[in-house]
Amino acid sequence: MKLAMIGLGRMGGNMVVRLLRNGHEVVAFARSEASRTKAASMGAETAPSLAALVERLPSPRVIWTMVPAGDTTEGVIRELSELLEAGDVIVDGGNSNYRDTKRRAAELAERGIRFLDCGTSGGIWGLENGYCLMVGGEPEAVRIVEPAFLALAPEGGYARVGPSGSGHFTKMVHNGIEYGMLAAFGEGFEILERSEFDLDLEGVAGIWRYGSVVRSWLLELLHDALERDPKLEAVRGYVEDSGEGRWTVQAAIDEDVPAYVIASSLFARFASRRDESFSAKVIAALRREFGGHAVKET
Repeated sequence: MKLAMIGLGRMGGNMVVRLLRNGHEVVAFARSEASRTKAASMGAETAPSLAALVERLPSPRVIWTMVPAGDTTEGVIRELSELLEAGDVIVDGGNSNYRDTKRRAAELAERGIRFLDCGTSGGIWGLENGYCLMVGGEPEAVRIVEPAFLALAPEGGYARVGPSGSGHFTKMVHNGIEYGMLAAFGEGFEILERSEFDLDLEGVAGIWRYGSVVRSWLLELLHDALERDPKLEAVRGYVEDSGEGRWTVQAAIDEDVPAYVIASSLFARFASRRDESFSAKVIAALRREFGGHAVKET
């Protein structure tokens, strides 16, 4: 199929490459000319504007956005709504708030434009390993875009999870769980690091990868980080949050769910911005490993 990708950063750029590798045609757009040039070198067709991008697509047009949540996404979707026709499909693959997604879907439906929210997980490793895709929206629109979903996801890694908003809601909770998992690794390895035994943390992480009940991809990434920097001396224990942890905690409050671990892990990130700790170093290093997120260096 032929579709467009708006946003060619860490995720969007790699998704373009994976789509091309699987035989799809991609029209790529980003504000940065350098990003467009790079996409063109990979085999994508590029467009200098959203209007030009829309003109280069067959009907029904499929346009995937991978831009920052909030005002940027709002602006792109608003501009597209003036350019597209009834039956066309917009896919928001960013980390938008599901409440905004429900509103956007309703507004676009008034124009006959279909809207899918696609919670996307996989980070910088998604190019080779595939992306977990959690899709919300009408089944008919999902069927139109399904060839792209199947190309981007590993086997078994894509599903329509429900109506509009459900994809971003599911990804929000996914990220809330991630917060708690990262915090547990951070706290555990700080206990190990502070103990009387002068432990080889890389070695501990290494053996835990085999047979242990805590073995996981995150543990493998932690081992990689510790192998390069055994004391994480190059990483400052300053941990940002993308907003989804906050939204998950708010959803827990709204639904009367006692989400102790997720709430505590969010507050631990706040605390990391005040006091240095090895636990925070572990979390910051892991976020860099799986998502390419910037770290504050010492």
